[in-house]
Amino acid sequence: MTMGNGARIGVDIGGTFTDLVLSDGQGRTWFHKCASTPAQPEQAVLTGVVDMLRRAGLQPGDLLEVLHGTTVGSNTLLQQSGARTGLITTRGFRDVLEIGRVRTPDMFDLQWDKPAPLVPRRLRREVTERIAADGTVVTPMDEEELRGVGADLAAAGVESIAICFINSFRNPDHERRADAVLRQSLPGLAITASVSVLAEMREYERTSTAVVNAYVLPVLQSYLRRLGEGLLAIGVRAPLLVSDSNGGLAAARTAQEKPVFFVSSGRSAGVVGAARLGRAAGEEDIVVFDMGGTTASASLVQGGEISRANEYEFRAGISTPARFIKAGGYMMRVPTVDVAEVGSGGGSIAWIDDGGLLHVGPVSAGADPGPACYGRGGERPTVSDANVVLGYLPGALAGGGLQLDIDQARMVIERDLARPLNLSLEAAAFGVREVANANMARAIRAVSVERGIDPRDFSLAAFGGSGPVHACDLARSLDITNVMLPMMPGVFTALGMLTGDVERHFLTAMPGLLKDLDLAALEAAVTALRGQAEAALRGENFTAEQMLFAFSLELRFEGQDSELPVLLPDDVAQADVAWLRRQFLSAYEAIYQYAADDAVEVVNLRLLSRGVRPGKLDFCDLKVAEPDEAPRQAAERKVYFGRQHGWLQTAVLDRRNFSGAAAGPMILESTDSTVVVPPEGRVRGDSLGNLLIELTEETG
Repeated sequence: MTMGNGARIGVDIGGTFTDLVLSDGQGRTWFHKCASTPAQPEQAVLTGVVDMLRRAGLQPGDLLEVLHGTTVGSNTLLQQSGARTGLITTRGFRDVLEIGRVRTPDMFDLQWDKPAPLVPRRLRREVTERIAADGTVVTPMDEEELRGVGADLAAAGVESIAICFINSFRNPDHERRADAVLRQSLPGLAITASVSVLAEMREYERTSTAVVNAYVLPVLQSYLRRLGEGLLAIGVRAPLLVSDSNGGLAAARTAQEKPVFFVSSGRSAGVVGAARLGRAAGEEDIVVFDMGGTTASASLVQGGEISRANEYEFRAGISTPARFIKAGGYMMRVPTVDVAEVGSGGGSIAWIDDGGLLHVGPVSAGADPGPACYGRGGERPTVSDANVVLGYLPGALAGGGLQLDIDQARMVIERDLARPLNLSLEAAAFGVREVANANMARAIRAVSVERGIDPRDFSLAAFGGSGPVHACDLARSLDITNVMLPMMPGVFTALGMLTGDVERHFLTAMPGLLKDLDLAALEAAVTALRGQAEAALRGENFTAEQMLFAFSLELRFEGQDSELPVLLPDDVAQADVAWLRRQFLSAYEAIYQYAADDAVEVVNLRLLSRGVRPGKLDFCDLKVAEPDEAPRQAAERKVYFGRQHGWLQTAVLDRRNFSGAAAGPMILESTDSTVVVPPEGRVRGDSLGNLLIELTEETG
């Protein structure tokens, strides 16, 4: 990739707002928030790009890259709005998708309902073929039967077909031939062969990953095609890169072929940005917290390293990588940042159940109609409405583009919550806030306490439009004393994309006992994967000097279900069997606090290849361009800080006017987010533009 230091734009679509950040390559940065357009998500992106170019005084041709994170994939699963999908599998394996892992996420939860498969049984078909565990052909594939099955599925109205044959990871010939046959006989259908997205053992995981890819593929493909055409229509001819679930970037054509790698697009970019910002600020142990309009997520950066996993389950309630909690969601075995997510955001609706208990989310008011305070027809109370009533939010959001209706917020909370619960208005609103905070604390505990890690040893880095409003209360509930709020927190995920690199993932299965590992075969596999990666990155215009490769061998104790990666040295010849075993035992003990003296199995060889983007954003050089409007004068308003403090007269400052250090209570406002400093907090700025809040012991 030979492009110089021209302009780049990062775009992140959320459930309520679409965030944009433009950098001109010299560190000057502009940002913007506009309302999302859920029916046609690309419209908000295109409108925002035009506005950003105008504000920066640039032409569409000045853009060198458009970097994009999208919730289209995750929303497709959440709303069950994907393509009508069929599955073709080996005779006798029709129900693998439904059987799953033969377990529940919580053995004591008698109320758990298993999610319906993305492909109903009537659309799961079998064909005659069989590959043995060693890759030899037991039964040749019946191609005429395959064509008939494909025609039947097409007649049933399917738009996309997933193919998953038993043991295809050892010998993909039948799957690849079936892929070719179906593409020829059914040219109007989207086809996904499991080996094209996951060439490794485990029939259920491979089947589920292929099915999710097939289910989401037509939707994401259509969206990215419309976005690409829209960008061309406004004169933008820069390449479109999409953020993947692992926090990297990839060409839009890759996302259109393998959307399962992009279901968590966007939110992982915020984690990558937070890790890089933390290193620049000297903070290497960070709880990363992102709260937007629809969801809140948490991840961990420890010793400067992002926590990652190789599988993820998308489920309602709380979604987490499935290292410890398995079953209960739609399995995707893809590289991902280890993020836990809950359905609590600024737009999450507060409601009372039949037993009189207050709940918040997971249903959100979204962007249309949005919270009641938006004045766009929303009639149900949300977290944002509660924050308006309590005095946390200003009279307008998004740089004055959205005027808030405080009276409407007070009315819906009074009508739907305060009266039914026999509470005062502020008590009901504060209750909404407390329930939302409790929900979000679950996400942080899922990536810390439940992993044997004490969050009190970490700083909380909070961003997203609503993150700085809740960060201090959330930190207090977890006994975290240090909070870091980055510059431009409300658009930080889009900013994080500008710091990212292009990633491509490659894998080959190498099943067998570690003691029997053929080191020559390992070196040959490393060479083959490197060749594939180099070809892929050259295709995206990266030079050899801009390519980085990280190989890992995934190992587990014999008979176990989960494996751990062992990073291989640059010289693979140094990785003998004894060294690999020592590395695995050390990694295993670090996570599980013990290690057995059992035989170790090899599962996969995995390659993470990176194309280092020239001109990517450096936080040390970041300079935010001044908004069009002048800084607002300092003011005061009453803010409710809970039962202990009640209503307090609170200083309200434009964040641009703040310098030095000050004690709370205080509200710092900017066009992208609002920072709430509680009475027991002390805030100061650092050289990178971050706000650092230290929380002291509450007194009362």
